[in-house]
Formats: sequence, structure tokens, C-alpha cells
Amino acid sequence: MPKVLVILAQGCEEIEAVTVIDILRRAGIEAVSAGLDDLPVLASRGVMLLPDTTLDLALHQSFDMAVLPGGQPGTDNLKADKRVIALLQQMAQQGKYLAAICAAPSVLAAAGLLDGRKATCYPTCLDDFPKIRLQTSAVEEDGKLITSRGPGTAMDFALTLAERLVGKARRQEVEADLMR
Repeated sequence: MPKVLVILAQGCEEIEAVTVIDILRRAGIEAVSAGLDDLPVLASRGVMLLPDTTLDLALHQSFDMAVLPGGQPGTDNLKADKRVIALLQQMAQQGKYLAAICAAPSVLAAAGLLDGRKATCYPTCLDDFPKIRLQTSAVEEDGKLITSRGPGTAMDFALTLAERLVGKARRQEVEADLMR
């Protein structure tokens, strides 16, 4: 069974975090949410999220994919965490999937992982990174980097992540059960 790390920072976008975790679990993927510390995560709209574990404990596990929900100040908190940047760089070197939505593709960019690559994001979030081939699609894939625009694209983003890990047929089963 594929295993995915969803990193939750204080101020993350709750729609993006919960949608990804929910869809991946419906697809039979082990989705592990990890907070940057051992506190509940107060999301950007006031929803309290309880991560499964801490990032420090998650760093001792192996994952097939890491997912970064966006939102503010969640994205800035992810970007400021050296453990997150190091983990993303390590997973990229290992050929693992990295995914980010909304403002969080800027974390991938800050880690030096998007130069010359196609990506999408919430408008203006990648303006400080001119080497990125910015797209306007809801979900953009460039190799094992998957990015998405924001809360309104969270379902398509999550279904794309599931498809990459467990195949198109399983994605279609999950999507049909959602009555989309």
C-alpha cells in the first residue's frame, strides 16, 4: 500500500488538507498527517486539525509522496521549516512524488525543485520565481512534481494524487462513489 505524508502547518488551508487526506484514504492509500510540532493545527479558517503524528516522528518513516497544503500563514510556516525543505530535497533526489497546492508550490520553489519545471499555484504565489514555467491549469504535472491552484481545485488535485499512486481504475472507483 502506498504511503503519503501530508504536512500540516499552523494556518494551513483546511479544505486542501482534509480533502487530500480523505480522498487518499478512500483510495486505500495510507495518508499520514504530520504537524510541525505536537500541537493541534489551527487552520486558516479556524478549523482545528489533529495530526496523526509530528514531523520529527514522521521523518523516521518512508513515504512514496509528500503533500503540502497551502493557505496562509501555513505556507510561510512550511517554507521557514528547515526540516521540510530538507525532506522535500531528499525525496526529490530519491525520485519520490512531491505535491503542493495553492500557495504551497512556493515551498517547492524555495527548496529549488521547480526551476525550469511546469507548475501552477494560487495567483501570484510563484511570481518571485521567474525560472518556473507557470501554468494556469487546475492541476499541473511535471514528472513527479504535482501542483494545483487552490481550494476550488482540491478534489481534482487529490484524485490526481490517488491516480498516480494506485492507478486510473481506482481513481475512477473513488470518483464514482463521490457522485462527481
